[in-house]
Amino acid sequence: MTAQLGQSVVIENRPGAAGSIAAGELAKSAPDGYRLLMVASGTFIHDVLSANMSYSLERDFAPISLVTISPLVLVIHPSLPARSVNDLVVFARSRPGQLSYGSDGVGATSHLGGELFNMLAKVKIVHVPYKGNAETALALASGQIEVGFPSMASAMPLFSAGKFRALAVTSIKRSSLAPSLPTLDESGLRGYNLIAWFGVLAPAGTPKSIVDRLNAVIANVAGSPDAKETVGKQGLEIEISSPEQFAAFMRESVTQISRLGKEANIKLD
Repeated sequence: MTAQLGQSVVIENRPGAAGSIAAGELAKSAPDGYRLLMVASGTFIHDVLSANMSYSLERDFAPISLVTISPLVLVIHPSLPARSVNDLVVFARSRPGQLSYGSDGVGATSHLGGELFNMLAKVKIVHVPYKGNAETALALASGQIEVGFPSMASAMPLFSAGKFRALAVTSIKRSSLAPSLPTLDESGLRGYNLIAWFGVLAPAGTPKSIVDRLNAVIANVAGSPDAKETVGKQGLEIEISSPEQFAAFMRESVTQISRLGKEANIKLD
């Protein structure tokens, strides 16, 4: 972006509250296109499920573009006899409440992945939250839990090493990073679609000409072979959208997260 815009682009890390501290700062920034937010789906989930936020996702931001997407991977411990999604559903239905799945914490994308599976498969697999990806993967590899929904980046090395069995991806279409894995939708759980993603936002009120200019620059940068190779190594896929498409994507995400949060009784302080 620096090269294409002809001016420096400085990255400021503002950690805390699943990214909501950074989002709150952007919401109060001048709408001049000089301050942007790389927002993650985890931040989005946190904000939808939190009772009290100082800003509104739909009111206080101008969507610029989706940038990357990454499906989760439904994986199981090798001790389970299941070889397919249907096998797992049948096995779980015969043992309600006896199997458990791990997540990176309450409200994490992996948590929503497990609850969406429970809802569409009509099973009861118990949620066990951990402090992060590494702990969840270790628990699954050691057999403390039987099911998981890790990110593509963390799943594939352990899958290749035989630590667990991958059954499907959570996106609506197959991932180019693991094209042999079916989707949960095509495996019988119709409508299952849940991904992790990153996108870029500006403050609400940013002029359309600036939004469109930034969108074009991001598309050019992300479309380069170097960018695709770099993000691919991180288990991500480039997915550029128009500002209007990203806005619609955000609205759909709010609806899905709100519904899942209500049905699974997921609440964040």
